[in-house]
This record gives sequence, structure tokens and C-alpha cells, in this order.
Amino acid sequence: MKTLGNSHVLGTLSCVFYLPLVVSFEGVTIPAELKSAVAKVVVNTTSCSVTCGLGFRLEEMCEITPAGERRNCTVRRSDCLTSWVCGLLHFTVPAGKPFQISCLTSDAAGVGSRAYSYMWRLAHGLITTNDVLFKPFKNPDSVVRFSPTRESDAGTYRCDVQILKTFRVIKRVYFGVRVIPKDLVDLNFQKSLTWEQKLAASEEEGKPDNSTHEDVQKQQRFWQGELFYEGLIGVGSGVIGGVLVSMALFCLQKILRR
Repeated sequence: MKTLGNSHVLGTLSCVFYLPLVVSFEGVTIPAELKSAVAKVVVNTTSCSVTCGLGFRLEEMCEITPAGERRNCTVRRSDCLTSWVCGLLHFTVPAGKPFQISCLTSDAAGVGSRAYSYMWRLAHGLITTNDVLFKPFKNPDSVVRFSPTRESDAGTYRCDVQILKTFRVIKRVYFGVRVIPKDLVDLNFQKSLTWEQKLAASEEEGKPDNSTHEDVQKQQRFWQGELFYEGLIGVGSGVIGGVLVSMALFCLQKILRR
């Protein structure tokens, strides 16, 4: 009985607290303009165009009606920054050839109209990401050009990209540049291919090069000529060998008859 009495008291108290809330909500009037309000929200978005540094993504924005319908959808381009550290890129360059490195991609260059500043540092003669080993390298541009490349240009170049107004670093990338003597090794991959590989590569690209086909035809004619001469020599050697064997057998028969 005591338990039933306590539950009755608790039920009465809950009703007492609940009634003012019901009365207060029933007294609120929602304006008609608010009931027909339309919200504009992002309903779909793409991934960032780059994995590091400043990039962009496309966002689809639509007006959402109170009934949940989408209308007047538009696509806009917005900035995105997944990670500002891009790591180390390796390059091997023959001495004497022109070469350049750029720390700002075309995607980032086309985002907005903000200006950027570039801070270059160099670890001369080393391939490293240890920031203690870097010294200032004077270059106000986003591109470092070597024309021609010298062996003394070898090292790691670090580039920091900053937004000029806020000095916020949006990208850091390292370029490891190795410079080798031009007569040390031939880096022309096309020269190391056989004529069959060159022909297959040109067919895969869908744009066969006339010079490649001419080289292939020359090599094909050359090897066909070589094979012809090798076959001719083989046949001649067989005939001569057969004649010699026949003469030896004939002489042996004469000796045995005596």
C-alpha cells in the first residue's frame, strides 16, 4: 500500500510539471512564413583534388523545401586542405640538361584570387627531410629553373607556400635532386626497346609515330636479311658436308675392295 501511495504521488507531480509545458507549447503560434521557409544546404561533395596542399572540391547546393524536395541546385567550387605536408619527391637529372621544380600545382594556382608567398630552403648535396640541415635559398618565385643543370645543383630543395594575407602555411614539399654525369648512363628508355616493343608501344598509344615505324621497318628488314644469310650459310654448309661425307664413303669402298 505504501508503494502504491508513493507511485500515486510521483504520477501527480509529473502531471503537474507536464501541464505547463503543454499549455506553453499550445500557446505558441508558428508564422506562415516560417512554415514555408526554404533552407539551402550542401547535398553532395567531391573529394579534394590533391592529397596535400591547397586544392579544391566541388559542392552541390540545393534548396530544401519543408516537404523535403530539392530545387534550384547549383555546383560551386570551394577550397580544401587535407594535409599541408607533402613529403619528399626524388629526381635524377643528367648534367647539362634543363630542369625545373615547382611547388604550386595548377589546381592550387587556380583557386580564388589570393596571393601566395614562397620560401625556399636548400640542403646542399644531401637528400634529406631534416629541417635543421636546410639553409635559406633565394628564390621569390614558385618555380626553380636549372638551365643547364650542374652537379653543384644537387641537394634537397624545400618549399613552403604561405597565404600572403594571413601567413598561413598551406604546403611544404621537399625536392631531392640528384645530378649525374650525362655520359654515365643513357636514360633514353626508347633506345633500349626492341623493334617489337616499340611497335607495341606505338599501337597502345593509338598515335603511331612515323619515325618509329621507319626505324621498326629498317630493323625488321635488317634482321630479315640476317636471317636469310644465316639460312643460306646453313644450307650451303649442309650441302658441302654431305658432299664430303659421300666422297669419304666412296674412297673407303674402293680401299675395301682392294
